Amino acid sequence: MTLYGKLLEREAQHNPIKVGVIGAGQMGTGMVAQISTIPGMEVRGISDIRLENAQKAAQAYNASANEAVDILTSTDFKEIIDSDDVEVLVDATGVPEVGAKIALATLIAKKHLVLLNVEVDITIGPLMKKMYDAAGLVYTGSDGDEPAATAQLYEFAKSMGMTVLVAGKGKNNALKVSANPDTAAEEAASKRMNAHMLAAFQDGTKTMAEMNLLANAIGFVPDVTGMHGISADLQETVAKLDLQDKGGVLNRYGVVEYVDGIAPGVFVIVEGQNAGVKHEMNYLMKVGDRDHHILYRPYHLCSLETPLTAARAVLEHDHAIVPLGAPIAETVAVAKRDIKAGERIDGIGGYCVRGVIEKHSDTRKHNHIPIGLVGGASVAKRDIKDGTFLTDDDIAVDETTTVYKLRKLQDETFG
Repeated sequence: MTLYGKLLEREAQHNPIKVGVIGAGQMGTGMVAQISTIPGMEVRGISDIRLENAQKAAQAYNASANEAVDILTSTDFKEIIDSDDVEVLVDATGVPEVGAKIALATLIAKKHLVLLNVEVDITIGPLMKKMYDAAGLVYTGSDGDEPAATAQLYEFAKSMGMTVLVAGKGKNNALKVSANPDTAAEEAASKRMNAHMLAAFQDGTKTMAEMNLLANAIGFVPDVTGMHGISADLQETVAKLDLQDKGGVLNRYGVVEYVDGIAPGVFVIVEGQNAGVKHEMNYLMKVGDRDHHILYRPYHLCSLETPLTAARAVLEHDHAIVPLGAPIAETVAVAKRDIKAGERIDGIGGYCVRGVIEKHSDTRKHNHIPIGLVGGASVAKRDIKDGTFLTDDDIAVDETTTVYKLRKLQDETFG
């Protein structure tokens, strides 16, 4: 039976999947609105640091639903997690420290967790996946977010026996490495976005984190630190994301990348596994005779697809995207302005640092600091110049946070 068929069955049985949502910002509110018309599924709890946001999301849900639902709203996410009326949780906060606390609380409550929080997943995802597996629970990233959408293209190609050379996404906005909440404020207001979230998009952190998550799920690495970030249309992407001795920019295949010019889509570049497949690909793709082709999905619906992940977790005990095991890549903290000794250093989407992807082996070699650990009471130990990759010599990370403690456990677990 298809997933849709299973949802219809739950609807007919008057036994809907009961969803709790933590974070009623742009993503969380959009998802709540989507669930209101999905058969066999209901929102039963919403939490946000601003109660009015949770209440507005609940009101919007009931305004669209066929039948009104009594939705628990709270500023305390543990009330939603521990509610007997919730069986699967969605973390739509985008904050590593909050995400770490949510992941731990949801595990203790013995419930499935769906993440719209790439930031926490790239920081402690390998550990959380291992712990949720041990508990017989589903821990997963979200359908519709670019990492999962790309991973699905990857698995589509691999299931047909094809060789996947490159996997990646189009970047949705121009790169502004010094972006901060002040510079992003006007645009964020026009888009009804959080200014910190938009700053994380603009300074590249979000793109780096998304491709980090993809790398951890499929075993690919960034070809160079920060990736190449070429500008290209679809067919130019195929030519440019080739080996250097073939006229491209790559040192190797098996890499994650982002491209300026093909947003909001995701892609994989494939090679047919034998002469017969290559001939058929050339015939079917209608772009002339070539060795490589791009498989492209021209959209990702992000939070609107998240309910499908929640449904799959409950009905099929399956995931959208998860780490393979130990980290493959990391998104590390880089100063995006000069920082003075003694200055408090904020985290993702703030005023001090941006994230840059690199191989996990390089992070360990150079003692770089994952950006998900920066924030809280983190303080500069010395003057730091713009563009510096932060190490323990530069910054005293806040070791009291839950995300720090879980990251230390992850490091000990995977070595």
